[in-house]
Amino acid sequence: MTVITYREAAARAIAQEMRRDDSVVFLGEDVAAAGGVFKATVGLLEEFGSRRVRDTPISEQAILGAAVGAAMTGLRPIAEIMFSDFFAVCWDLIANEMAKIRYMSDGQVSLPLVVRTANGAGVRFGAQHSQSVENWAMMVPGLKVVAPSTPRDVIGLLAAAVRDPDPVIFFEHKGLYSSKGEVPDGEITDELGRAAVAREGTDATIVALAAMVPRALRAAEILFSGHGIDATVIDVRSLVPLDVTTILGSVGRTGRLFTVEENPRLCGWGAEIASIVAEEAWGALTGPITRITTPHIPLPAADALEDHVVPSVDRITETVIKAMER
Repeated sequence: MTVITYREAAARAIAQEMRRDDSVVFLGEDVAAAGGVFKATVGLLEEFGSRRVRDTPISEQAILGAAVGAAMTGLRPIAEIMFSDFFAVCWDLIANEMAKIRYMSDGQVSLPLVVRTANGAGVRFGAQHSQSVENWAMMVPGLKVVAPSTPRDVIGLLAAAVRDPDPVIFFEHKGLYSSKGEVPDGEITDELGRAAVAREGTDATIVALAAMVPRALRAAEILFSGHGIDATVIDVRSLVPLDVTTILGSVGRTGRLFTVEENPRLCGWGAEIASIVAEEAWGALTGPITRITTPHIPLPAADALEDHVVPSVDRITETVIKAMER
């Protein structure tokens, strides 16, 4: 067991899969010689060489176009789009091409392709470089959508994504890159579509994703120590496929559901989970479902304003207390 950062875990995960399978290649802007704009791919060029680790032009369309073609002809590409906001530049390739190739070829062509991207707020990059856009990808049939919260999950889930026969959008949270966690030695693999119960409790279920998971965990400790509210915290990890069983099982035991979402409130992933729980576990609910989200606004760059709009430990804590008092 060793302690590494979230960014180091990304490089370790890619290296693990490239050592295991010669068909895995990696491409993107500044991923090779510079080691990535977030320094999450340091050392890969030196180990695997320029045939398998390739810097690309500043063109999201070129990156994904090359990756789609490579995947269709037998390789397993990992493509990096520097900021998830830039999906808007290459959305046709994501939503109309890679997501539909298996279906439109009647299963004759699979597309083992991973698109890594830096997502979310926390580094003061403003409205065009700080968005949480996982719900953009979640709504497209044919895509799998993953967002890890710990270094261990970065490795295990990226390994599962690379080995999957279908396209996976892999959201790494830029606000977590410097965070640290324990990681087992040796090869690590995981399973897509399996949530993790990060904390067990009896009074409420808090469902969170990526950078909101550590905030939900801190809030849960405050709720228990200061207010006697014992909350389960579920790390969703995978939005598509979604682990409905774990979420429904927890709500069935606690009777209360709170979602903590960094994405803007309108059409966020928590709305889908709320809908599922309302349909499948209505009789178990002892109070209304509560969503804790970022408002439906462009994300501000100013430190105080960004901190104000993104769900915080204090807001999670206060919202749960108020709701549980009803």
